[in-house]
Parts: sequence; structure tokens; C-alpha cells
Amino acid sequence: MKETKQHKLFSIESALILSVLFVFVLAAKAQQPAGQPKIIELRQANELRKAANKDVQILKDNVIFYHEGAFMYCDSAYLYEGSNRFEAFSNVEIDQGDTIFVYGDYLNYNGNTKLAELRHNVRMEDKASTLFTDSLNYDRLNNLGYYFDGGMLVDEENELTSFWGQYNPVNKEALFSDSVKLVNKDYTIFSDTLKYNTQSKIADILGPSTIVSDSGYIETTRGWYNTITDDSQLLDRSTVYSSNNDKTLTGDTIFYNGASGYGTVHGNMHLQDTAKKIILQGNYGSYDEKTEFAMATDSAFATEYSQKDSLFIHGDTLTMLTDSIYREVRAFHNVRFYRTDLQGVCDSMVFISKDSILYMYVEPIIWNDNNQIFGEEMNIYLNDSTIEKVHVKNYAFSIQDRQKDDQYNQLKGRDMNAYFKEGELRYILVEGDAQSLYYIEEDDGTIIGLNKTQSAYLSMDLYKNELQKLKLWSSTTAETNPLSMLKPEDKKLKDFIWYENIRPINKLDIFRRPIKNSTEKRPTPRRFERK
Repeated sequence: MKETKQHKLFSIESALILSVLFVFVLAAKAQQPAGQPKIIELRQANELRKAANKDVQILKDNVIFYHEGAFMYCDSAYLYEGSNRFEAFSNVEIDQGDTIFVYGDYLNYNGNTKLAELRHNVRMEDKASTLFTDSLNYDRLNNLGYYFDGGMLVDEENELTSFWGQYNPVNKEALFSDSVKLVNKDYTIFSDTLKYNTQSKIADILGPSTIVSDSGYIETTRGWYNTITDDSQLLDRSTVYSSNNDKTLTGDTIFYNGASGYGTVHGNMHLQDTAKKIILQGNYGSYDEKTEFAMATDSAFATEYSQKDSLFIHGDTLTMLTDSIYREVRAFHNVRFYRTDLQGVCDSMVFISKDSILYMYVEPIIWNDNNQIFGEEMNIYLNDSTIEKVHVKNYAFSIQDRQKDDQYNQLKGRDMNAYFKEGELRYILVEGDAQSLYYIEEDDGTIIGLNKTQSAYLSMDLYKNELQKLKLWSSTTAETNPLSMLKPEDKKLKDFIWYENIRPINKLDIFRRPIKNSTEKRPTPRRFERK
């Protein structure tokens, strides 16, 4: 098109006029001081005339200007030689080498500032993208085009719209603000302020933003998003929401891949499943949306709030796996948990909501009211909001603090089942090598003595922490001694340890690392023997 324009024949009159004009322009250029703005050159026009009493030349048909490496075309123009500028009308085009092309219906160009103001049906093209707007200012000095009344930038991957925007065709950086929207085939970003590179396809989030896709949405205020790989880094306390809005992942910094649904969190992780009623927290963690597997560490803890009383669990590392109905929480090393009616510590633990069981491993200890139970391995059965049963395997030791005169009721054996009702211990069954020490009281509270038994099997019925019925069977021995005849060693069974200093006293105390007394050696099944 431009070759055709440049090779059209002028009329004889126009040619003569332009010849004189070109001589004048060349003479002016020769006299121009070094470092001063260069004069706009008129390269072609089919018709030229001088406006009466005005410093303006009127140019028509196939008008071509040249200024510092750029050709500018239009159907007609006003040239203001005194101020070194022109106005161009209809079929306006700016060609800056073979890299940048700008089109519009109107152009006001200032040769001193190299500012091109284009209006109506404006289009700015380079090899990477196309910018559409009705009002564009193109600063050729800084290679920057900006619009201020709505515009759209399109490349092969994304479509971006905003009220205000600017684009640098040299470094391919675009900046958008006010009602920003980035549309991709897989997601849409709504933002207050966004920076985008048409070459790398990376969007830098600089203000309050929402990223929406079929898998859910993200709310953030700062970070970056790679529109090719679907990777993102979200800063300043961002949140990822699931599609049905029942799961949220929040953290100070989140690395997230939308395609895989996998994210890692650094700083104050908070993962909540409102459907399963559980929260997982820690200073570092990860979550896989597809497998629904989550992990937290560094001050990690979980809150299970499906019942009236919430269960708070802490461990060095916590993992959580959920499906459409159930959830499974695993805690590893230095585990401590607290609930109003139940507290415990162990090395590792598993909670499975399907059967409402807490599985405790390696030196487990639990407390309920003034009762303490420890052993080698322990299963705790929960029912609704209360503890229903405790099963202690291989080795079991139950202690009840009578809370007066250093008196403890004690019971130990190979295998133990303790049953609760409304949060209160009601029945105990010991199977294998059962031993007990129990203080016998009159109805008025007078202590008769300390009862000591040994048998293969033992069961107790209790009510309000008082013994109601004791049953022994198969090879039993029993004796009751008055308090006055008891020696200190007679008041405790072998391997007795009261772990009061280790017990969590509230939900915040689960983070405490108590130091065990060096004299407290934990019994093992191999050490257990009948006295």
C-alpha cells in the first residue's frame, strides 16, 4: 500500500510546489542546531495549499510525513511548521520500522516532544500483540503507548481489558489499572492493577485480584501468574477457594499450579474444610486438590469441630486426607491433643472420622477428669461429642488421682478396655495379669483401707469416680490393709508414674514441650511381670 502511495504521479502544479517545499525543509534541516528537535518532513501530498492569514498548510490525498525513523500516512492533514507539528485525518497510519504499526482516524503529532495523540478506532500492533482503543497517546521518545478511556490488549493466549493502560512495545510490558480483566481459555483474572508481559505471558498482580477457573477461584493482592504453565506465586495472605466453596487454603505465600491443583504454603497456612468440619494449620504446608491430601508442619495443628467440643491436635507433622464423606488425620512425633473431656500425648496418632477412632502409638497417655491411662498402644473410640471407650493393648496402666493425701487408685494388666458414659468413666475390664490397688471407703467417706488384688481377669463398675463393684476371676488373691500399716512402697504398683506435668491443660498448651523427669522410665511389655 505504501509503495503505491509513494509512486503515484503528482500533478505538475503539485510537484512544483512540493519541490520548493522540500528545498525549504532541507535548508531548514541544514541550519538546525545539534541536539534540537528535528523538523517534521513532508515527503508527499497530491495537493498542498496555504491557509489564508494562518501559519498552516493544508495537505490532501496520499499524505506522507517522516520524522526520526517513522513514516506517518493519512488522507489529509494540517501542517503547522512554526510549532513543528501536524494534525492528520482519516486512514491514519504510523510505521516505526518493521516492528510497530499504529492506526486510527485522527492523529495530532508533535515533532518537538515526539508525542502522537491518536483518536477513534485506534489499533497498535507489534509482533507480539495488538492494542485496541479509541484514545491512545504514543510517546515515541520513551516507546510507550497509553490509553485512558478503555482499551483492550490481545495476544495469542490472552485478552486483557481495562479503563486505563499502557504498553511498551520494546520490552513487551503492559500495565493496566481500573476494572482490569484478563481472559484465558482456562480462567479469568479480575484485578485492580495488573502488569502483563506479552512475550513471557506472565501477569504480575499489583492490587486486589480474583482468579476464576472451573476448579475454584483465588483471592490475592500481590503476586504473579504464568498464563502458559498455570503456575502462580501469591503473596500478602492470599486464599484459594474450591469450586463448591467448601474448602479454603490461605497463607502468607502460596505457590500454586491451577492445572494440577497442587499448592505449597509458606507462613501461617490455614486449610479449612467446612463440609468435614476440620481445620489444618502450620507455618508450612501443602495441599493437592485432586487427591484432597494436605500436609502441615512447623507449629502444625488441626482442629476437628464436627462435635460440640472441638478436638485440637498438634504434632511435628500433620497430614489430612479426605474423600466425599470421611477424613483421616495423621500426626507424627511429639503429638499432643486437647478436648474438654479428653487430653493426650504420644509419638504418633491417626484419627479416622469413618469410625470415630483415635489410634495412638508409642508411649500413649490420656487423661479424663482425674483419671490417667497409659500403655504401649491405645485406641480411643469417640461417640458424638464424648469419649465412648478406650482400648489399651499389650500393656495398660490406669491411675485415678483421689486428690487427697497422695492417694491413687491403680489398675494394670496386659489388655484393658475402659468404657465411658456422658464423659465419665463407668466400667473397666482388664484381661491378663490384672493387678489393682483401690482405697475402700465407707458411705460417710471414712477410708477402711487399701485393697490389693491379683488375678487373670478383673472388671470394675464405677460411678462418679467411686468403685461400685469389683469382680476377679481365675487364680485370684486379694488383701486389704489399713492405712496405718502401709509403707510408702505399698501405695503404688510397680512402674507407677503420674504424668501431671505433661498433661495439656488447654488448646494452646498442645504446643508445649514438657521435659519428663529423668527418673521416670516408661514400662514396656517386656518389663511387665506380675509382682
